[in-house]
Amino acid sequence: MKIDEGFLLREVAGNFVVVAVGKKAKEFNAVINLNDTGAYLWKQLSAETTEEQVVENVMKDYEIDKETATSSVKAFIDKLKSNGIISK
Repeated sequence: MKIDEGFLLREVAGNFVVVAVGKKAKEFNAVINLNDTGAYLWKQLSAETTEEQVVENVMKDYEIDKETATSSVKAFIDKLKSNGIISK
């Protein structure tokens, strides 16, 4: 799975925002604000990956347990899927 083409992550004045461009801009008319962790997860999902790989990276980089990492990653991915931002 990965973030669909047509979405760009940008850092603006220390804040992370995602905007839709091209054809996606017609379908998704909003701006997404992300915190540092959200931007980290977005970057993880910008290339083809699996949920399990992202969880492993989160556990390593944030030094948290598997249950917490899995719950957080799943919630983020589910939100992206429900808004048509991520492909399966």
